[in-house]
Amino acid sequence: MDFAGEPWDYLAASEAIDIEHPLVQSIASELRTGDDIAYAHAAFDHVRDRVAHSMDAGDPRVPWRASDVLDQRTGLCYAKSHAYVALLRAGGVQAGLCYQRCSGVLHGLTAVLVDDRWVYLDPRGNKPGVDVRFSASENRLAYPGDPVDPTVHAAPPPHVLEALKEMRTPSALPAA
Repeated sequence: MDFAGEPWDYLAASEAIDIEHPLVQSIASELRTGDDIAYAHAAFDHVRDRVAHSMDAGDPRVPWRASDVLDQRTGLCYAKSHAYVALLRAGGVQAGLCYQRCSGVLHGLTAVLVDDRWVYLDPRGNKPGVDVRFSASENRLAYPGDPVDPTVHAAPPPHVLEALKEMRTPSALPAA
């Protein structure tokens, strides 16, 4: 993995990763029981299971800020990654954003520092043909056959964030 920021950047807030928002803090506090691995697992399950993937659910909303994703309980893969990273950072776990090309479409996922090892994790949510799970020791991707860009971003790259802000419906993007 290549890192686009300094180590402390992977614990920091940004426009999309609003870790200081009261909802992010409240959920992080509820999930924080045990060590970092247990917390990262609980946060992963929360985002995967309680936040629907907009396209899977047929939900026309396109939130992009972590707190909005957690509040509205919906988001595209990028937004779900923002929510997962925000919860992790709010709990003191370093995390960043990653991307992969899946059939020509950009897909968002995360990189997380768990148990002194960085792993790729994908909180996108399950659907037929996609079964994502937490692991502290190995990469777990929704689309394991597609290459992951090795750069771990501390904040969404400007082109990704702008595209999300301008999007009116999730159908504007092919499913990933």
